[in-house]
Amino acid sequence: MSRHEDGAPVAAHDATILVVFELSKSKWKIGVMLPGSSKVSRYTVDGGDLAATAAVLAKARSRVAGPVRVVSAYEAGYDGFWLHRWLEAQGVENRVLDSASIQVNRRARRPKTDKLDLDQLMRVLAALERGEPKVCSVARPPSVEAEDERRITRERERLVRERVGHSNRIKGLLFGQGVRDLEPLGRGFLQALEEARTGDGRALPPNLVAEIRREHERLKLTVEHIGVVEAQARTLTRAAAKEAKIEGAGGDAQSESAADKVARLTRFRGIGQASAWPLVTEVFHRRFDNRRQVGGYFGLDGSPFDSGESRREQGISKAGNRRARALAIELAWLWLFHQPDSELSRWFVERVGTARGPVRKIAVVAVARKLMIALWRYLETGLVPHGAVLGPAGG
Repeated sequence: MSRHEDGAPVAAHDATILVVFELSKSKWKIGVMLPGSSKVSRYTVDGGDLAATAAVLAKARSRVAGPVRVVSAYEAGYDGFWLHRWLEAQGVENRVLDSASIQVNRRARRPKTDKLDLDQLMRVLAALERGEPKVCSVARPPSVEAEDERRITRERERLVRERVGHSNRIKGLLFGQGVRDLEPLGRGFLQALEEARTGDGRALPPNLVAEIRREHERLKLTVEHIGVVEAQARTLTRAAAKEAKIEGAGGDAQSESAADKVARLTRFRGIGQASAWPLVTEVFHRRFDNRRQVGGYFGLDGSPFDSGESRREQGISKAGNRRARALAIELAWLWLFHQPDSELSRWFVERVGTARGPVRKIAVVAVARKLMIALWRYLETGLVPHGAVLGPAGG
């Protein structure tokens, strides 16, 4: 159901209707601004009610004489990108906004209501349409295929966390009884559990043993699922490598599937399936225009503070994809170990030498940024990083 005061048709001014959405699970708030008007008309529909949403859009169109352009926006969040695709199918030019990039009042206590949020979104969308620079960041929704390919790595990431959680839970229960030497993933764990003795020489309590057995069953199931997901990723990569008959030169990067790019990345010594899949599905499915955009997406750009007489470097921005940033730094360490003769590794050694501690950690962040830019160029153009060692195709 929708609620709104009816109005007379409005003559076209710039023929653009602005529509913003404040989304929640139960209700959607919709704001509409007609051409030549500064008034925001507000509607409320049930969450996910596309029929009511379509009726709001149709009503707005009917109030403008002649051809009309509809531009909408909502904040990226729980609803993902399916609404964006539906709006585009309705002939609406939609923008998915990065909520963290929208400027807000910095008072310690500021009012926050759906009405105020709707007004704020409308101001942001209107500024974007006016062409004002740096109003906020607009997300680039992935294709359906790219979004689905991402499921492999994100499921594995979640399963690995579950595996660690189950294992630590079992170890914690045993440690509380003075048992320190049992490994939940070791062979003969259940037999050793029956024979284990507490720190004061007693048999483990029966309810505790039953709880640990159930926890162990969940652990085994999680390990099994990790194996299934990793096998699926290996199958896709091998099939892509076999079909493409990779020779090291890059093709059309935008037409390549995720499996094609993973197969190319895993040719580098030090980059395996577990690293290449999240790197491709989280980052390199996107289009970057230059190396600054690559560094910015990883959040590895600097954050200078230069105001008045105060000048200092605040470190990396950490404003990008946190998964990608953690992976980039991990790959930087692996690259230094497995590609010691590469130009990038030599650059690191020349500047750090035998130093230990914070110096190495700071320098490896620079290596991570340079490495991600080098891998992006490799996938785009086939340019192999200088001195890097490649393995056989599909290896």
